[in-house]
Amino acid sequence: VQLQASGGGLVQPGGSLRLSCVASGTISRINQLGWYRQAPGNQRELVAVISSGDSTEYADSVKGRFTISRDNFKNTVYLQMISLKPEDTAVYYCHAARAVVLGRQYEYEYWGQGTQVTVSS
Repeated sequence: VQLQASGGGLVQPGGSLRLSCVASGTISRINQLGWYRQAPGNQRELVAVISSGDSTEYADSVKGRFTISRDNFKNTVYLQMISLKPEDTAVYYCHAARAVVLGRQYEYEYWGQGTQVTVSS
C-alpha cells in the first residue's frame, strides 16, 4: 500500500487548509484511513480516522475544527482543517490500516510521507 499526501503549507492562525491522501496498491483489506501528526519534541498522535463504513474518531483537540472524509472511488482521504491554531503546527502523516478497533488497534498499518503544516503569523 502506498500513500501519497499533499496539501500542507503555511497558514495564519484562524486560517484553513485541506490535506489529501491517495491510497494505491493492494488496499482491499484496508478498512481505516486517517491522519496522525507529530510536532517537534512530541510523540506522533492520532488526529482523525475514518472507517470504510464512515465511522470517525477525532482527537479532542481538533473536534469541531477538523473534518475527515473519504472518496472511495478515488481511494482518497481528506482532512479539512479550519480555525487553525499555532499548536496545530506539525508534520501530518497519512495512515492506512486494517483496524480491529477504530483508531486504537491494528492488525497492520501503513504510513505515507509527512506533509508539513505550519500555523504562524
